[in-house]
Amino acid sequence: MTRDEELDPATGDLVMALARRVRRAHVEALADWDVTPGQARALRVLAGADAMRPSDLAEALRIAPRSATEVVDALEERGWVRREPDPTDRRATRLVPTEDGRRLVVRIDDVRREASQRVLDVLTPTQRRTLHEILAVVVGEDL
Repeated sequence: MTRDEELDPATGDLVMALARRVRRAHVEALADWDVTPGQARALRVLAGADAMRPSDLAEALRIAPRSATEVVDALEERGWVRREPDPTDRRATRLVPTEDGRRLVVRIDDVRREASQRVLDVLTPTQRRTLHEILAVVVGEDL
């Protein structure tokens, strides 16, 4: 790698600053429902799976099972998730999003998208597409 090809040291700082700005916009957008980003993410995962065991949710969120239990407790308390017996293993429990939870996921996705749009409005449509393509390569996913 030549000197011209080296990464500008500020690039990582800029990526982190963008991530913080987008996260802050998402937190503000979620404030109307008193939902944390972690709870919103868990609810989105559950809504995409229809039903799953708590251990599978913890794995999908890459968090400790105890942390997943705390998130689910909060979601259940708000009426967005319910626990039910697993029909394939009576010792196990499944987590199922309620209809209110599913509706909330749709609303959350809408406000998160709008919040991200506001942050990225300084970019042209071409720049937004390029940013998406670059981030998808770096993250290793097609978001």
